[in-house]
Amino acid sequence: MKDNYRKKIKEYFSDKGFVLSFLASTVFLGASLFVNYFASYYANEKASSSVTDLVLSNIPTYNISSLFIYGTLVMFFLIILACFMDPKKIPFTLKGIAVFYLIRSVFITLTHIAPFPTQIAIDPESIVSRISFGSDLFFSGHTGLPFLLALIWWKEPIFRFIFLSFSVFFAVVVLLGHMHYSIDVLGAFFITYTIFHILEKLFIKDRIVFYGHKLISGLND
Repeated sequence: MKDNYRKKIKEYFSDKGFVLSFLASTVFLGASLFVNYFASYYANEKASSSVTDLVLSNIPTYNISSLFIYGTLVMFFLIILACFMDPKKIPFTLKGIAVFYLIRSVFITLTHIAPFPTQIAIDPESIVSRISFGSDLFFSGHTGLPFLLALIWWKEPIFRFIFLSFSVFFAVVVLLGHMHYSIDVLGAFFITYTIFHILEKLFIKDRIVFYGHKLISGLND
């Protein structure tokens, strides 16, 4: 099995088209996270006041900070695991995540509502707190990202189930902790579904490689 995996790795990274796509996706993801960070900072600086919410105004606040932090870390570990189990899927996955964060950056830059007053506090020393400022609310990244990954990996039942489960898990967690308004969570599903279809049009070759057997250099054969 190890020999077969090594053979695949050698095949992928000896393909010039794949290597270029891999490098482009890595740079693109890094740039999108950079943009998202400053969009989050901007939204936090410009936050106005909080608003009432049909769901949050009628449920108590639960201390789910541990579930939020460790759930995030586990999810990203699973993303890495899923990609490295079949490296040809890396470019489309990374480009998908990058587009997701770029589009989300636009939304949180346009929307400056303050967090719900009873929002729980997250440990400021955690990595999650260091990349988010609390007022980057619409739409929920923790709900939307795993849903996007479920759509990307839809043809693989195990990962589809895992990522869908994480999406529902985070939707419940952020509401119980009053970390997102209910519209942030609900809107994430609709916006993310649209993002997925944008990806399919933007990165056709990467999508074909993701679902198929040929690498980029062999697509015209």
